[in-house]
Amino acid sequence: MKIAIIDYGMGNLFSVEQAVLRLGCEAIVSANPQELLQADALILPGVGAFTDAYTCLEQTGLKEVVEQAVAKETPLLGICLGMQLLFESSEENGQHKGLGIFKGHIRRFDDKKARVPHMGWNELNFTNTAEWLAKENLTDRYVYFVHSYVATDFAEEQLIAYADYAEVRVPGIVQKGHVTGMQFHPEKSGSCGATLLQGWVNQLKVEVAK
Repeated sequence: MKIAIIDYGMGNLFSVEQAVLRLGCEAIVSANPQELLQADALILPGVGAFTDAYTCLEQTGLKEVVEQAVAKETPLLGICLGMQLLFESSEENGQHKGLGIFKGHIRRFDDKKARVPHMGWNELNFTNTAEWLAKENLTDRYVYFVHSYVATDFAEEQLIAYADYAEVRVPGIVQKGHVTGMQFHPEKSGSCGATLLQGWVNQLKVEVAK
């Protein structure tokens, strides 16, 4: 099974690639639209600022690749900033439009109530389930976050898990159809992150086998 990692110039590509390889999948890092759309699944990573990332997606033509993949129901996983890009908008450095796949808006943590950025290990609390998620396998539910902005006004039915931080319910995992988002870094989240990625990949294998 081939998983393609979208290289639009703002991703933590190497660590994500290594995490995919550890799961026994073929991993490719590519900015080639044809190559990306031929993969069994896509990962949209991301580090940095929302505006810069969205601009890079547009300028490289990879925004259309993401939209085409979603339209054809190719499984897509957004990680950290990659997840935030999938929401309707962000207030980072002004108001900016997002890809609009998930309902909600990206806003900065309140500096008066929270230490920004939100950096460190937090426990996931699960509110819904997903076909790929086997919660009984998660003996460790702590994952690693690094972010200053958080998804708000989200749809409860799209929320799979959240973490508590400074009186804020931080969406940790969201899902809509074949699109999944993880605000934390699963590739840096030890056994919990590995288990979550394995569950996501296992579901992909079921879909590919159909």
